[in-house]
Amino acid sequence: MFEVELKFRVDDEAVLRARLDVEDAKSVSENENKDTYFNHPCRDFAASGEALRIRRIDGEPLITYKGPKLPGVVKAREELEWALNPGDAKGELTETLLLRLGFREVATVTKRRETFSIGSTRPMTVTIDRVEGLGVYAEIERVLAETKPDDNAIQNARAEVEALATKLGLSNPEPRSYLRMQLERADASAGG
Repeated sequence: MFEVELKFRVDDEAVLRARLDVEDAKSVSENENKDTYFNHPCRDFAASGEALRIRRIDGEPLITYKGPKLPGVVKAREELEWALNPGDAKGELTETLLLRLGFREVATVTKRRETFSIGSTRPMTVTIDRVEGLGVYAEIERVLAETKPDDNAIQNARAEVEALATKLGLSNPEPRSYLRMQLERADASAGG
């Protein structure tokens, strides 16, 4: 699949929730995500814009690869994701494999995520994330079924994401990933 998304810091969660109600958003799930990120032994994912993680949703492991980001304010890139269970019920075997292959664990980001769906024919996803040590954020996402959508499909999805952000009163997108923000925060703490 291919994800198109924007993230925003949430200053007033009550206002955002009221706007989600106006847009008839449906609550889909609420869970804890623990995302452990790994860096490739031969290339720097921070430099290439890629990501590899083991995500544990309420303890259930998935592995996710995110391809390089396409240029633009609204993040657009390929995403591959699959469950590790059965066979690796906690994700520990996959984690061991990655480490033995030379991947390096970078950090773990923990968040409480509440997911909403907006729309009926082609719903979009809005999440409210309470990220440990970073605060509250909202992400708006449009998922495209194609792994290699054409430029027109990507531009249309970007326009949909931006339009929904405007309806929800979200402005000033946060371009950094939670991982990047967490690492920058740790660097600032270590330096000061």
